[in-house]
Amino acid sequence: MSQPNARTFLTGLRCLRCGGTYVPGELEYVCPCRPNTGSDLGHLDAEYDYEAIGSTRKDALWAVEDGAIRSIERWWPLLPVQAESLPPLPVGDTPLLRADRLADAVGIEELYVKDDGRNPSASLKDRASAIALAKARETDREVVATASTGNAAAALAALGASAGQATVIFVPRTAPKAKVAQLLVYGSRVLAVYGTYDDAFDLCVEACEAFGWYCRNTGYNPYMTEGKKTVSFEIAAQLTEARSGKRSEDRGGNIPPFEAPDAVFVSVGDGSIIGGVYKGFRELHRLGWTEGVPRIYGVQSAGSAAIHNAWRDGLDVPLPVESTTAADSIGVNAPRDAVKALRAVRESDGAFVLVEDKAILQAILPLARLGGVFGEPAGAAALAGLFEARRQGLVQADETVVAINTGSGLKDVPAATGVAGEPIVIPPTLEAVAETLKI
Repeated sequence: MSQPNARTFLTGLRCLRCGGTYVPGELEYVCPCRPNTGSDLGHLDAEYDYEAIGSTRKDALWAVEDGAIRSIERWWPLLPVQAESLPPLPVGDTPLLRADRLADAVGIEELYVKDDGRNPSASLKDRASAIALAKARETDREVVATASTGNAAAALAALGASAGQATVIFVPRTAPKAKVAQLLVYGSRVLAVYGTYDDAFDLCVEACEAFGWYCRNTGYNPYMTEGKKTVSFEIAAQLTEARSGKRSEDRGGNIPPFEAPDAVFVSVGDGSIIGGVYKGFRELHRLGWTEGVPRIYGVQSAGSAAIHNAWRDGLDVPLPVESTTAADSIGVNAPRDAVKALRAVRESDGAFVLVEDKAILQAILPLARLGGVFGEPAGAAALAGLFEARRQGLVQADETVVAINTGSGLKDVPAATGVAGEPIVIPPTLEAVAETLKI
């Protein structure tokens, strides 16, 4: 067995295309079996000394005492960086909310919403950016850059500001103003590219190569999956506590310390988040800390369905599409992490679910009004997909399901007001209140 790095349990990287293996530091981004452009990349997967982690670190990982670390730093043995390299802004430990009224609307027994809109920059992508900044610190990079439609950029900008790290952000010219405002407030240098997200992605890669910057791009940097998988660790730990009424360290005998849901729903654009969700649950099961891996369901808009189409047609590499979805966070022409996304669904016996933009936008309302969670369109897409999956019979009434809200609704207020409407304007009189509300 390979020996772990002296300060981490990372043993190496394995290419998901050719099977080649590399020691830590030998390759930085992609395997040379494919050129560094396009969606058919030589995607690398981080591997760890699971035997050492399982025998020496399990108590520290599943026992959470009052005052103990609850951020993603809690999971450092399963991360590719030293704990002390992580930026100071805490990431993770977002709530897993039981949503009984929402479960009744869907027609299932037990539904939870993992609200990652509660992260520092209001999206799940803070988890990946924390790892990017740690890797940049460990490799002495002066600048970290990324291409994004908004959320990954905001995550990098916020965490970079907390760490005093210079950041350069490439966004498509059409990125929502609210998301771009975050970047500028945090002090990032923002370059709005005349073109699509894919154009911004390719330009960012070129700039990082030319100027020696560290590249955070999703689907290109293999370590971004490692940050995103921590959402699954938290879901398992929090679900265990919610069901048992006890902290997970109180579970005795030979019972695995964590419980996994039957199914997890997550929106999909590039494919990196769903790849991380699956990897997290797979690692818990490999360590013997859960009895199984949940079925993973990826939800895509009918206006940006490249990975769904590849899954439907039995392809390993998706054909590009022209994205037209209103859910900008999952709008991608040529997905960069499709290999991991397809693996997540196929190996977990899940499925890709296709929903129209109208259903995505309408799902914002029950997510908020029945679940108490304000999600952006990409976050609400997970719920829209769950409604559709239930209609298709993919999820049974007696199952436990988790839907991941990947970003706060404050990221896209126009989308929310478009479905919720505008306030009623009245004069400042009690009579006007009574007349308007029919009291």
